[in-house]
Amino acid sequence: MNAQLPVLDPPERLLCGPGPTNVERSVLEAMARPMLGHLDPAFHDILLDVVALLRRVYRAPDGIVLPLHCTGTAGMEAGLANLLEPGDTAIVAQSGFFGRRIAEIARRIGAEVIDVTADWGEAVPNEHLIEALDTHPRARLMAVVHAETSTGVEHPLAELGSAMADRPTLLMADCVTSLGGVPLDVGGWGIDFAYSCTQKCLAAPPGMSPLAVSERAVERLLSRTEPVPFSFDLLMLQSYWVDRPAVYHHTAPILGIYALHEALCRALDEGLEERWARHAEAAAHLRTELASRGFDLLADPEHQLAPLTAVRVPEGTDGNAVQSRMLRDHGVEVGGGLGPAAPAMWRIGLMGRNATPETADRVLAAFDAALAQEEAEAGAPTK
Repeated sequence: MNAQLPVLDPPERLLCGPGPTNVERSVLEAMARPMLGHLDPAFHDILLDVVALLRRVYRAPDGIVLPLHCTGTAGMEAGLANLLEPGDTAIVAQSGFFGRRIAEIARRIGAEVIDVTADWGEAVPNEHLIEALDTHPRARLMAVVHAETSTGVEHPLAELGSAMADRPTLLMADCVTSLGGVPLDVGGWGIDFAYSCTQKCLAAPPGMSPLAVSERAVERLLSRTEPVPFSFDLLMLQSYWVDRPAVYHHTAPILGIYALHEALCRALDEGLEERWARHAEAAAHLRTELASRGFDLLADPEHQLAPLTAVRVPEGTDGNAVQSRMLRDHGVEVGGGLGPAAPAMWRIGLMGRNATPETADRVLAAFDAALAQEEAEAGAPTK
């Protein structure tokens, strides 16, 4: 090999931030299987398998289900671009970074956004959302973040779906950090548009955003007066992913689809209820240990999200320095606050293969060592 060329040699990390998480070994191995072309009939059979698997993980028996070949944020934008037209009204729950992002994208599309807010660490009360809907009964869309990755809050989505059951307003949910990690029933809860990503509780590489779109949301697509962006045209994508013979739309990321196929199989082989319970057990262990060390959590105890725990940085502690030391000295990645409005925090993700008490203990050991070193260097207690 030419000595002047750089060598690709990334260090080993334990990825316990807000995502991505470490990828399952079998998922990495799936990406080494024989490459196919995106128009190969054998590959089209794999696409149908992925759709069927994804329906089971989302519990979405009807409508359009497929993964976009993009990020979770693009899944968010695809939902808003398909379900809203300029001048439509959208009610958006906001208690963290990603609720605010939904509102921003909806405004860029030309929608009138009704903001329903709560403080960081809280869930927007469903009663407030229903009150907003009573005030704006012609709203085309209600959007909430099921799992707010910036705060560690889980929204009571099933209850909101039940409260909206007889309303014409569509319900959209950000499931980026909930799919595969906490109970989710798109069909049973009446969710009209759910989007997620591959790199969190599914433990696959980043690069795709799985979607689940209800039949009545598909009816909305068919009745639009304005075209949607070509890359986000769900009806055209359905023609490639599901209709046969497949209609070319773009060149699919074949190896990434292999990875998603394997990740979905692993989730279903484990069992969804068992997987949800494993995430909950790991989170409970982590929070018990954090409490024993005197740390406070950001999220309301009634709405704690299992895959992501937000920990308040104690006063007088340099949170960024602790993060950097954990990564540099211990190879453990955790996250910090996201966006200028965020309070000082660490965000610890126990997702996918990392959702175990043993992984939590490794993170806690790195925290203990990093905090002790910071305390020693500062010459004062950290809390």
